[in-house]
Amino acid sequence: MTGVAYSFAQQLPAVTYKNPTLPVETRVADLLSRMTLEEKVGQLLCPLGWEMYEIKRNDVFPSDKFKQLIKDRKAGMLWATYRADPWTKKTLSTGLNPALATKAGNALQRYVIENTRLGIPLFLAEEAPHGHMAIGATVFPTGIGMAATWSPQLIREVGKAIGKEIRLQGGHISYGPVLDLARDPRWSRVEETFGEDPVLTGEIGKAMVEGLGGGDLSHPYSTLATLKHFLAYGISESGQNGNPSFAGIRELHENFLPPFRQAIDAGALSVMTSYNSMDGVPCTANHSLLTELLRNEWKFRGIVVSDLYSIEGIHQSHFVAPTMEEATILALSAGVDVDLGGDAYMNLMNAVNTGRISKTALDASVARVLRLKFEMGLFENPYVDPEKAKKEVRSEESVTLARRVAQASITLLKNEHSLLPLNKNRKVALIGPNADNRYNMLGDYTAPQEEENIKTVLDGIRAKLSSSQVEYVKGCSIRDTVTTDIEQAVAAAQRSEVIIAVVGGSSARDFKTSYKETGAAIADEKTISDMECGEGFDRATLSLLGKQQELLKALKATGKPLIVVYIEGRPLDKNWASENADAVLTAYYPGQEGGIAIADVLFGDFNPAGRLPFSVPRSVGQIPLYYNKKAPQSHDYVEMSASPLYPFGYGLSYTSFDYSDLHLSALMPRSFEISFKVRNTGKYDGEEVAQLYLRDEYASVVQPLKQLKHFARFYLKRGEEREVKFILSEEDFSLVDRNLKKIVEPGTFQIMIGAASNDIRLQTKVEIK
Repeated sequence: MTGVAYSFAQQLPAVTYKNPTLPVETRVADLLSRMTLEEKVGQLLCPLGWEMYEIKRNDVFPSDKFKQLIKDRKAGMLWATYRADPWTKKTLSTGLNPALATKAGNALQRYVIENTRLGIPLFLAEEAPHGHMAIGATVFPTGIGMAATWSPQLIREVGKAIGKEIRLQGGHISYGPVLDLARDPRWSRVEETFGEDPVLTGEIGKAMVEGLGGGDLSHPYSTLATLKHFLAYGISESGQNGNPSFAGIRELHENFLPPFRQAIDAGALSVMTSYNSMDGVPCTANHSLLTELLRNEWKFRGIVVSDLYSIEGIHQSHFVAPTMEEATILALSAGVDVDLGGDAYMNLMNAVNTGRISKTALDASVARVLRLKFEMGLFENPYVDPEKAKKEVRSEESVTLARRVAQASITLLKNEHSLLPLNKNRKVALIGPNADNRYNMLGDYTAPQEEENIKTVLDGIRAKLSSSQVEYVKGCSIRDTVTTDIEQAVAAAQRSEVIIAVVGGSSARDFKTSYKETGAAIADEKTISDMECGEGFDRATLSLLGKQQELLKALKATGKPLIVVYIEGRPLDKNWASENADAVLTAYYPGQEGGIAIADVLFGDFNPAGRLPFSVPRSVGQIPLYYNKKAPQSHDYVEMSASPLYPFGYGLSYTSFDYSDLHLSALMPRSFEISFKVRNTGKYDGEEVAQLYLRDEYASVVQPLKQLKHFARFYLKRGEEREVKFILSEEDFSLVDRNLKKIVEPGTFQIMIGAASNDIRLQTKVEIK
C-alpha cells in the first residue's frame, strides 16, 4: 500500500500550483507568490486577438505580433481571436473556420505554456450576444428577438448551444447576454437587449446564463458569461451611444440592477462596465457600483472587465483623469479587474512601484482571474479537438433551434379580416429591400456567412410555393434614395393576388463603413450602406429610410391585399402600416433561419405567438416611452395620444383565447397562489403568453402604474383548456423605500392578468397586512 501511494505521489507535479488534487485557493496562492509584477499585470490585460495568428495552408501558427506581445506584456487573455467582420478585416477566405479556430487556440495556448516562465494558459474571450461571432457558428435571432419569444426555456437551449460552440473551438469567455433596459429606440444597440422591462430581461437573461453553464466551470461546455453593460447604458441622453445616463438611485435599484442580480445569482462570473457616466462618475471608475454594491453587497466572486478602451475613456472622453496613469488607478481602485484593449493597465506597473496602487489591490484582481482559470481546468486541459469542432459547431440541432427561436419571436401586430395565414394557392408579389438580403437578417455582431447558410424571406417562400407563384422585385434599398425600381415592383404587385412587402432596417456592416477604435460604426453622408442600426448608428427619427415609405404607398395604390413585414433592430415607425396595411408583422433580426420562420408564419405552418418586449411609439416626441412608468397617469399631447402605437406584451395569434375562473389563495402571510383557466376558442392550435401585472395602490414612494411580475408561454390545441398558476412571493410585493431598503409595506395590491399590458382579462385585489 505504501508503495502504491509513493508511486502515485511521484507522478504528481512537484510545483504546488500545477497539482490538480490541491484546493484551488492553495494553487492560486502558490502561483501568485511566484509571479513578478510584470506577470501579474499581464494577467489583467485582454488585447485584441485577431492579429495573433497566421494561417498557413491547413494549419495555424502564433504570429510574430503574438510572440512579441507575450514577451513584452505577458498577456493572460485575448479578446475576439476568432472574430471576423469588416472591422477586423477577416473574411471567409482570411478568417478561421471552426477547425482552424481550434488549431489557432491550441497554437496560442501551446506557445504560452511552453515559452513562458510559469506556463499560465490563456483565457480567450469571444463575442456571443446571439451566437458565437465566428465563421461557421450558428446565428440566432438578436437579443430583442429572443426576448420576444417570452420563453426562458427556449433561450436556455440557445445558451447551451452558444456555450458549446465557443468551448468546442477553444474559447472560454462569452460576452453576453446584454441586460441593458432599452427605453429609447433611437439608441443604436436596442437590438442587443431584451427590451424595456426588468422582469422579462431578468428571466431571459437568467435563462441564457444557465444555458451558458450557470457558473459550473467544471462542465466542458460552460463559459464565463459576461453581463453587459454595467450600468444604465441603454438610457443614454438623446439616444446617443455612450452619452451620460440619468437615473435616480432608487430607479437603479428598482429597474436597472435586478436583471444583473438575477443573472449573477444564476451563475454569471463576469460583468462588463459601460461607456456612459452616471451623476458625473464614469461607470468604469464607479467604486460604489463595482466594489461596494457588486462585491461587498452582492458577494460577486467573478471578474469585472472594462468595455473596450473604456479605461482610456476616463481620461480621453469623460475628462475626469488628467493622465492615463490616473485613469488606470481610478479603474482598478473602483473594482475593474481586466483591461479590455490591454493598453491602459500597462500603467499599473509604475503605479504599484510608486505606491499609488497597493500590491494587495493588484493581487486581488490577479487572484480572481487565476481562480477562474483553475476552476475551468485550463491548467490540465488547455487544448481542444479540431475534428470535434468541425463536426459539431453549427450542428443540425443548432440550426433547427435557430429556426424554432425565430418562429417563436415573430410578432403579429395586425391581421385585418384574417388575411393571414395565406393560402398556398395564391400568387404572391414579394417586394422590398429586406425580402432577399442575407446580411440584413442577422443584426450586429455577426461574422461573415456562406451564402447558403442564411435563409431569406424569398428562400422561405420559394420553399413553399411553385416558382410561377412568386415574383420578387427589390423595389428600393434601406437608405439609398438614388437607385430604385418601384415601377417594376408595382407592376409585379399588379400581376399578383397578394403583396408581401419586407421593409425595415439593417445592422449589416460592410467594407465601406468606417469604424472607431472600439468597433462602433461611424455614420457619415458619403457612405450609403443599408446600415441604420447597430453599435454607433443612433437615429434622430424612427421613420423608414430611403424610398421605403414611397414604395409602400405605391404598393397600397394597387388595391391588392398588403402584408408588411418589418426586419428591424429597433421599433421603427409603424403608423402608416398600422392604418393602411392589411397585416403587419415584426420579425426583429431573425437570424440565419429567419426567412424560413417568416414563411412558416405567413402560410400558417406556425401560429405566431411572439410578444413585444418593448413599447412601439407613435412618435419620437413620446420618448422615453415604456409601459411601467411611475404615477401619475400620462395625459394626451395636443397632437396625439400619449399611449404607444403597440404596447409592451402585445402580439396577435391566428386563434383566440379566453381567460376565466380566477382564484387567489394564501400560502403564507405574504405569499399567494394565483390560478386561472385559459381556453383556445379559435379554429387553430396555438400558443398564448399569459401575463400577470401588479400595482401597489398606495406606497411610501411613487410606484409604477403597472409592473409585470410573472408570465408563461404555453401551447393549446383548438378547444383545449388548461389551468395556469403563478406564485406571488414576498419579493413580488416589495419596494425600495426612502432609505433604499427593500421592504414590503402593508396595503392593497391590484392583480391584473391578461394577454398584454393593455389587454387585461382578469382582475382581483390582495391585502398585505
